[in-house]
Amino acid sequence: MIRNGKYFVPPEGDEDFKALFKRVAAAGGGRPVDEEGFPQGPWTPNLLAEAISQIEANRAGVDLRTVQLWFQDNDKGVSADNIRWLARIFGCDDPEATSAWQAALSAAQTRLTTRRRLRGKPEESNGQVSDEDEAPPAADGSAPAPVPTPDSQEQVAAVGRLSLARRSEALFTRGSPLDLPATVFAGAVALGFLSYFLGIHSVTYARPDGISKQVGFLWAPNWTFLFMVFLPLFFAFVIEVLVFWKSEGRPGLLAGGDRAESDAGWIRKVEASSATYWAVFLICLGFAGVVQWVGIRLIPLLRGGDEYAIDWGSLAIVRPDLLSVPQAATFTGLAYLYMCLCFYLLFAGLILLYTMAHDYWELEKAAGGQAGVDPPHAGTKIGLKVMQGTFCCTICGLLVAVCMKLQSSYVTTNAESIWFWLVNDAQSVLPGAGPTISRGAFSMPTHFTSLLTASATCVVFFHGFVRVGGGRRLDAPLGRMTAVVMLLAASYLLIDAFTGFSILLVAAVLVATYGLFDPGFGTRSPGQFGEQ
Repeated sequence: MIRNGKYFVPPEGDEDFKALFKRVAAAGGGRPVDEEGFPQGPWTPNLLAEAISQIEANRAGVDLRTVQLWFQDNDKGVSADNIRWLARIFGCDDPEATSAWQAALSAAQTRLTTRRRLRGKPEESNGQVSDEDEAPPAADGSAPAPVPTPDSQEQVAAVGRLSLARRSEALFTRGSPLDLPATVFAGAVALGFLSYFLGIHSVTYARPDGISKQVGFLWAPNWTFLFMVFLPLFFAFVIEVLVFWKSEGRPGLLAGGDRAESDAGWIRKVEASSATYWAVFLICLGFAGVVQWVGIRLIPLLRGGDEYAIDWGSLAIVRPDLLSVPQAATFTGLAYLYMCLCFYLLFAGLILLYTMAHDYWELEKAAGGQAGVDPPHAGTKIGLKVMQGTFCCTICGLLVAVCMKLQSSYVTTNAESIWFWLVNDAQSVLPGAGPTISRGAFSMPTHFTSLLTASATCVVFFHGFVRVGGGRRLDAPLGRMTAVVMLLAASYLLIDAFTGFSILLVAAVLVATYGLFDPGFGTRSPGQFGEQ
């Protein structure tokens, strides 16, 4: 019998809780059914604990050790609270069936208690026989002793520590897909409004050589296009491919296709990179945030140094009538705090993409030796979807690096605005063009940050290319994606390297933008991946 897409076993018989529970768990009552209507195997302690914890009304969840006690041959029963959740599982979320199962489980628990007393089981110190499904006490009686299984030890250890990896993954895969992109966009808008209130949204200042230069906050592409367009798009694409991987891709590569088991396996893969998340977080917050703000913004503001080119963050040095040093220090501090948190999320997204590609490679390699799984067909469809999502994320990551390098290069030139600089560079290759724009001898630390971002993005893409596309004949869609990534990366590296670089940059950005809308570049079916 099937109810709500799950295998339903009616609550029948006069068994006690142990017998009833083991019979229904072995039959797979309450488990999802396949296309032919058969349950996807029996319940295991891990699967049942995960299913109960996923019930929205059950905020406290259930401990894995408690569920393991139900499967063991002992005198422990089940508590009233857990009877409610078991009834939801065995009743397939059907109100009538859940009510029947709740009555049956309560009666079975009563029979277990009665038979235990008839066998002469000793009573507890308070005169009552313990019916609660608690773990056995430790030797010293201080705390319940865990059941010695690797899975329980791993889950119990994860409860007491701050899991930055799991919380970072949850930002991308839980809640609305709009939450993270909209939050980043809202932060950029808030900084834009704040710059307007401070009067630095559009500002020109006269350099000693007589050139009037636009250095307003809203004219800087690394604070407008980057945080308002490309970074929200990056997060949207990461969320899309990760949700696909967790809901369809990973279960599709598993032989059983069970969602709960697949989610547990994915979380273990994410947790394995916990040290990487912490390292990236400390670098982004400590070095890209605090150290960079102190070295590039705060110290020059206090000393009035001229090592770095003037932009919106150092206007207080040349325009004290417009912005005071405390105001500039406060505003730049908020901006850099926002920036370092956003860039941590960017690198966290790249780590998740890297983990996903490696997970795909391991699962497909394991599935190659299992019956009923056809990696050249099922795996390649999932693989192309994974690579298309990774490609879109790579394009957005490279465009982030382009914005950073463009702004960093522009402030060192004598151009009036960044758009005038790009147009003048494109016109300079024509015959009879005017004088080219010169550059000053200023330090450009943002070049290193943008290079780090571009390098990490490309590494993740080519890792996916090897793991997901490796071992197959290079087909047209994957080849085109690789060519576009290489073109955009080359145009990034050649920014301000020669006269006319803007022409190559514009062409690469146009092709890459088309790839965001059609990552397959005209491919009709994902099944064509590797089937040339």
